Amino acid sequence: MMYLKILFAGGGTAGHINPAIAIANYIRVRHPNWEILFIGTEAGMEKKLVPKEGFNIKYINIKGFKRNLSFDTIVTVKQLFVGTLQARKIIKEYKPDIVIGTGGYVSGPVVLNAAMMKIPTLIHEQNVFPGITIKILSRFADVVAISFNESRKYLKAGNKLVHTGNPIRQEIIDANRSVARKHLGLNEKPFILAFGGSLGADKINRTLIEYIGYIYKENKVQLMIGTGERQYQYVMDELKKQGIRLDLHKNIKVLPYIYNMNEAMAAADLVICRAGAITLSEITAIGKPAILIPSPNVTNNHQEYNARALEKQGAAIVLSESDLNGKILYNKIEDLLTNQSVLQQMEKNSLHMGITNATEKIYNIVIKLLKMKSKKVNRK
Repeated sequence: MMYLKILFAGGGTAGHINPAIAIANYIRVRHPNWEILFIGTEAGMEKKLVPKEGFNIKYINIKGFKRNLSFDTIVTVKQLFVGTLQARKIIKEYKPDIVIGTGGYVSGPVVLNAAMMKIPTLIHEQNVFPGITIKILSRFADVVAISFNESRKYLKAGNKLVHTGNPIRQEIIDANRSVARKHLGLNEKPFILAFGGSLGADKINRTLIEYIGYIYKENKVQLMIGTGERQYQYVMDELKKQGIRLDLHKNIKVLPYIYNMNEAMAAADLVICRAGAITLSEITAIGKPAILIPSPNVTNNHQEYNARALEKQGAAIVLSESDLNGKILYNKIEDLLTNQSVLQQMEKNSLHMGITNATEKIYNIVIKLLKMKSKKVNRK
């Protein structure tokens, strides 16, 4: 194909931005002469993540609605109107051949404008339960890519729906279990990986502190915890208060952030984490059994839907944060580690759910839409 222009719209959280970046990188490798532009907001994480990957980005003014009616709602409506005009201006000037939306409020006016201007559009939903923006855009976009088959019952998009999965990092797929365990200095004992996200999760960290109290003297498992930068010192101080000295216990590692997550996941026998869409896609891509603790503090409670999708397929156990404590977690882990047949079945079920070629699938849809556009232009 000749020189083309691709426009991406997605923002707010890394969960909306990273899939767009993964698709953009895939396109850039195959078509280095194509031009790629992102649209985002200056308040979202895209301001940091997109330029870091070497892509150009332009910003519009828009933010999400609050559920209660207030003066702030009036301001938001005004920003939506302004943001829509700004998006239309960028599209007119840039003249993209296709527009790809990956969620977040910013994708709304961009994809909607593109659809009204007869530009091919594709939107991608990362979670089981679609956000309001994706629900609205699914009526106008040419293709709606979903990451979980369960999303079909929440979207009335008919044959527009394509199950692609979530684009995930190649280093997660490529990591080798035995090599990773050797690099991490692990022995033959079960290795548990636990984390609550880059910022940390207070309830999960408190529970893991209690859990360490139970396993500290047993020395039957190996544990790596990512506390999040903000909560690392708190966790270390609490462990110290309990007389737990990690410098004398080589099988327990507590880190503010796990930079080599690809190795940690590959080496793990069991993963304990939140239920963000990308994390779950990575877990299932490499077939890891999991104990999932959905965050109760996310829009539309979408992590609960994500977690239940894995639970339904026998790939994970779901624990509610409100019921969580160290003893409950200890018992669940013990049940799994002492019943290898159950753990192995969870591995198989997880791997069965995994999709490792989501980026390629989405790329092929993009190429198909571009070819359809080219045929229409030639007919004219």
